[in-house]
Amino acid sequence: MTSTSRGVSLRTRILAATVIVALIAVLVTALAALQLVRSIDTGSARVDLSAQVDRLAAAKPAARDAIISGLAQLDDPGTLVAAVSPAGAVTGSAPVPRRVIVQLRAGRDVSTTVRTGGTSYLLEARPTAQGGGVVALQDVGTVRTLTPTVLGRILIALAIGFVVAAVAAFFVARALAKPLVNLAGAARRMAAGQRNVPLAPSGIPEVGDVEAALGSLDSALVHSEGRQREFLLSISHELRTPLTAIRGYAEALADGVVPADQLTQVGKTLEAEAERLTSFTTDLLALARLEADDFSLAPTSVDVQGVLTEVATAWHGTATSGGVVVEVAASGPVVATTDAARLRQVLDGLIENALRVSPAGSRVWLSAAREDSSVVVSVADGGPGLTAEDAAHAFERGVLRERYRDARPVGTGLGLSIAARLVERMGGSISAHSAPTGGAVFRITIPA
Repeated sequence: MTSTSRGVSLRTRILAATVIVALIAVLVTALAALQLVRSIDTGSARVDLSAQVDRLAAAKPAARDAIISGLAQLDDPGTLVAAVSPAGAVTGSAPVPRRVIVQLRAGRDVSTTVRTGGTSYLLEARPTAQGGGVVALQDVGTVRTLTPTVLGRILIALAIGFVVAAVAAFFVARALAKPLVNLAGAARRMAAGQRNVPLAPSGIPEVGDVEAALGSLDSALVHSEGRQREFLLSISHELRTPLTAIRGYAEALADGVVPADQLTQVGKTLEAEAERLTSFTTDLLALARLEADDFSLAPTSVDVQGVLTEVATAWHGTATSGGVVVEVAASGPVVATTDAARLRQVLDGLIENALRVSPAGSRVWLSAAREDSSVVVSVADGGPGLTAEDAAHAFERGVLRERYRDARPVGTGLGLSIAARLVERMGGSISAHSAPTGGAVFRITIPA
C-alpha cells in the first residue's frame, strides 16, 4: 500500500504567513521605537546641557572659574566641563577638540557629538563676553535614562499585539480556508458519483469562480452521463434485436422445424444479423481504442487529393448500386503532414454516412483545398441535410441516430463520434453544416 502526502494545508500556510508578517511588523516597530526613545533621551539631555552651558557663559569670570574647578574636582565621568581662554588654553576636566576651540574663538556656538577615549559625548560650547568660551560634555550612555523603562513597556505592548495578531490570524485562516474545504468536499462527493451537489456561496469572488466552475462541471457530468445512459440503453436494444433473431433461428434449426426450402433464406437472415452485430462491436472497439492513451499515429507527407481519389474509387461500386455518383473536385496536389490511413478511415466513415442518406440520382462531392497553414477536406452529400441543432450535436454518440431512426436510414450512431475523435487525435477539427443547395457538408481541417 502506498500513502499520499497532502503537504501543508492552506489554512496552515495562511496562518504561518500572517504570523510571520506580524512578527516582522513587531520587530520593525520595536527597532523604530528604540531609535525614537533614544532620540528623545538624547534631545532632552542636550537641552539640559545647553542650558547649563548658557548659564556658565553668562556668569562672571570668577564665579565661572570656581564652578568649573569645583565640577572638575567631583571627578564625574558622566559630565565634563572646561573653560577656553581667549588665547585658546583649556582648563577643566573636559577634553576639547581643536575645531571647537577655533569656533569658540571665532565667537560661534557649538552643538555636536564627539567621541574621545572610546566614549561618545554630547558637546555644547558657548563663547563668553571676555573671549574664549565654556565647554560641557555629557556621556551619551548616561543620558539614556528613559530607554530601558520605556522600551520595556513598548516591548510588552508589542508582544501583546503579536499574540492578538496570531489569534486573529488563526480565525482568519480558518475563515478563508473553509470555502475551499467545502469545495474539496463537494468535489470528492462528485468523484464518488454523487450529482447535483449543493454548493453554498462563499461571498468571495475568486472562490465564487471556482464554485461556478464546479457547478458547471456537475451539470455537464449530469448531462453527459444522461446521454451516455441513453446511448447504452439504445445500444443494448440494438444488440438484443439481432441476438434475439439469431437465437430464434438457431433454436428453430436445432428443433428441425425450418423447412428445407427456407434454409437459404434463414442463412441469409442470420448472416445479415451477424453483420449488424459485427458493425456495432467494431465501432464500439474503435471508439474504445480512440479513448486509450496508447493510440498511435504515423504522420507522413500525404497527397490529400490522391487519398480522395482512392476513396471515390473504393466506394464507386456501392454508390453505383444506389444510383449515387461520387465525384472528386478537380484541383492540383494538396499536401499535408498527417496519417494517411487515419485520414482514409475518417473519409470512409463520412462517405458511408453520405451514401446512406443520399437518394438515387444525387451526388456526393469530395474536395480538398489549402487554407493558410491548414488543409480543409469537405464531404458534401445530396441527402436531407442538417438543422442547426443537428449540426451542433452531430458528433455526440447516438444523438442523430435516435432523432432520425424512424425517418431515414441510420447506422450504429457511432460513426461521426469516431470521426471526430480521430480528427482530434490528428491535431485537427471537424464540423457539420447544412449546404445552401440541400444536403449536409462535413469539413475536416488538419494542419498542413
